[in-house]
Amino acid sequence: MPFTLLILVAVIQGLTEFLPVSSSGHLALIPMITDHPYQGRAIDVAAHVGTLGAVMWYLRADLLAMLRALLPGGDIAQRRLIASLIIATIPVIIIGFAVNEADPDWLTSPTTLAISNLVFAGLLWQADRVGALTRHLADMRLGTALLIGLAQCAALIPGASRSGVTMTAARYLGFDRLAAARFSLLLSIPAIAGAGLLKGIDIAAAGDTRLGVDAGIVMVLSFVFALLAIGWMMRLLVRTNFTIFVWYRLVLGGVLLAAVMAGLI
Repeated sequence: MPFTLLILVAVIQGLTEFLPVSSSGHLALIPMITDHPYQGRAIDVAAHVGTLGAVMWYLRADLLAMLRALLPGGDIAQRRLIASLIIATIPVIIIGFAVNEADPDWLTSPTTLAISNLVFAGLLWQADRVGALTRHLADMRLGTALLIGLAQCAALIPGASRSGVTMTAARYLGFDRLAAARFSLLLSIPAIAGAGLLKGIDIAAAGDTRLGVDAGIVMVLSFVFALLAIGWMMRLLVRTNFTIFVWYRLVLGGVLLAAVMAGLI
């Protein structure tokens, strides 16, 4: 596989997985706007493993606190957070399996990418403008977690952005930006692991289990770039809002829509 394609996949997956801009939407653009073909499921899995490692490393203190909470006499607030993550994950598991089996063509069309970027950018902008900033991660309850989990199902549409829709839902529900981003990061762990498992099962069924050096390169680079992106986003949200991501997605969606209408992609 061309080294440039490995770098491109790793950089795109790493930088966009946790930002509210849609990693799947960006990866889908590679064969549309370059001479590179689809990178293959094995490389997809490697990139997801890299980003999964990055978010688990970044949230290692949170994860250790949740593990300790499972012991007798563990922290009630941490147990409630664990339960919230489980409840929020259930909807996307159910819907995800159904979509994975159906695999409709419109989900990968450039028109879908363009429109979903525009629509979900608008929703993020509105949520960040009207949503209160009064609720923190400790205020997460099962009902609000379920609503965020239902919103996460929209991320099965490329261009919608899993991070984007979960942060949007959290902001509509009155969670501050850091709480919205942190819950989205925690929620990404089962989501990414589940997506990687589905692709891994497909690989095993096809008998294509060879990963090798190419996958190793993608895994390591995805880890590094994802870690950088998470740190940058969390520092940014301390002092500002989601506007930079909204504008980026509006421009991207507009350019894609114009390209589709002009017959360029």
